[in-house]
Amino acid sequence: MRYVVLLRGINVGGHHSLPMKDLREILQSLGYEGVRTYIQSGNVVLTAGSPPDGTAISAAVEERFGFSPRVLVIPGPVFEAVAEGNPYEDDVSDPKHLHISFLAGPASPDLDAMKARQGPNERYTLTADALYLHAPEGIGRSKFAADAERLLGVEATGRNLNTVRRIAEMLR
Repeated sequence: MRYVVLLRGINVGGHHSLPMKDLREILQSLGYEGVRTYIQSGNVVLTAGSPPDGTAISAAVEERFGFSPRVLVIPGPVFEAVAEGNPYEDDVSDPKHLHISFLAGPASPDLDAMKARQGPNERYTLTADALYLHAPEGIGRSKFAADAERLLGVEATGRNLNTVRRIAEMLR
């Protein structure tokens, strides 16, 4: 089965440097096949007989590079359903302003706090597997985006719409 593996907090601002060539080698050494990466931010598509072990992946990175990234493993069909379920697909002029955060488990959102942190032009949709956040002024300026995990009550990792589209293509 195909899986998407998303690593958090690597190659950001010169910290936690992890070349994708090395990440592919690590994943292959763990027995995963068809390992492909996309850009330098820890986006991986691979094939495995059973769900990849995020803890083992993180430990292997730590052993070789000295830091332990958080790893989210998403079955290919779930990733594709999230990509295809984008409620703002036809409504976003700049794909960099739409972030899709994949949830590590069920959210327990603080709806009042979410509404309070939502910018005047921002829109969001929360599903069982993802948070879609359209922030026309930019994700980096969004107070909602900055606090998303706390507001959702669950670990999540986000990618912009362009990246999600490309990973979905890789799955096919």
